[in-house]
Amino acid sequence: IKASTLHIPVIIGAVLMGPLAGGVLGGVFGLCSIWSNSTAPGLLSFAFSPFLATSAAGAVKTIWIAFGCRVLIGVVAGWLWIILKKLRVNDLVALPVVGVAGALTNTGLVMTSIYLLLSPEFAAAKNIAMEAVMGAVMAIVAANGVPEAIAAAVLVTAIGKALLQMNRVRAMPA
Repeated sequence: IKASTLHIPVIIGAVLMGPLAGGVLGGVFGLCSIWSNSTAPGLLSFAFSPFLATSAAGAVKTIWIAFGCRVLIGVVAGWLWIILKKLRVNDLVALPVVGVAGALTNTGLVMTSIYLLLSPEFAAAKNIAMEAVMGAVMAIVAANGVPEAIAAAVLVTAIGKALLQMNRVRAMPA
C-alpha cells in the first residue's frame, strides 16, 4: 500500500465547500487511485483496480475500496467541520481534528475493507498465512496511517487557516 497525501486536498475542500463538494473531491481521488493502480500496478493494486479483479464480485469490492472509501473522506470531514463550527470550536482546534479524522477515515475504511473483503487475496499477494493478515494490515495502518494522519493535522491546519482567512477577508464589505 502506497502512502498518500491526496486525502489532504479532499479534507481542505470539504472544510471550505462542505460535505457534498468534499465527497466529489474524494470521488476524484478514488478515480485517480483506480487509474494509477490500473495503469501502473503494484503488488497490492488488485485491491484498488476493478480491472485487475478476477471476478465481478471482486471488481465491486475494489470499486468500494478505491472509490467509495475515498468519497467518505470528504463527507466525514465536511460534516465534522460543520458540527465543530456549530459547537463554536476554534479553527486552530477544529482544523487538525478534521484533518486527523479525514486521514483516519481513509486509512480505517480502506484497510478495514481490504481485511474484510479481500483477506485471501491479500494473504496470497503478501505470501503470508491467513492468520497473519490482521497483523499485516495493522502494520500498514501503523506505517502509513499514522504518518498520514500527522501530516493531515499539520497541513490541513496550515493551509486551511490561510484559506479560511482569505475567504473571510474577501467576504468583508469594502
